[in-house]
Amino acid sequence: MTRALTRKGEATRARIVAGAAAEIRERGVDEVRLEDVMAHTGTSKGQLFHYFPDGKEGLLLAVAQHEADQVLIDQEPMLSNLTSWPAWLAWRDRLIERYQAQGVKCPLNGLLGQTGRRAPGAQAIVTGLMWRWQKAITEGIRHMQSTGDIAGDLDAERAAAALLAGIQGGVLLLSTGKIDHLEAVLDLTIDSLRAGARTA
Repeated sequence: MTRALTRKGEATRARIVAGAAAEIRERGVDEVRLEDVMAHTGTSKGQLFHYFPDGKEGLLLAVAQHEADQVLIDQEPMLSNLTSWPAWLAWRDRLIERYQAQGVKCPLNGLLGQTGRRAPGAQAIVTGLMWRWQKAITEGIRHMQSTGDIAGDLDAERAAAALLAGIQGGVLLLSTGKIDHLEAVLDLTIDSLRAGARTA
């Protein structure tokens, strides 16, 4: 049974997770020890195990959730406001900016590559992230359908799923050293959504 935390406890736990995330981004998940996190965050071993009784495994899952949440936070306020074509283009630009800054080293992939072999919660983190991301895109498409800017007969959920799959492919292909694939899928999909309304 999970204990409810006080506000101070929540802040301490969040500080530990943020510090661990920073250490992992800098060193890589395989190189980070609990002692590094303790030094970075100014916490004792007792404090760390108070908030993460499972030790490093529990902390890694918490960091993975933190990084998954950050993927969506980094897209705001654009992702929650896909209500006009300028808003969609601003979201497109934010995504490109985010992944250009991140480059080929994805902290979330590194974390889940490790925890995914051992912790059943890892897959739930990925599933939850993709579901929330697709839901936000679907809501944006449906809003644009309500204003006549996207064809009303389009399956919004299917279109959002296709766009999200394209984004993930573009992110994967950052390993080529180019962001062209991500730009292409965003530009062509948005153009297709606009064209569908004009020809409907």
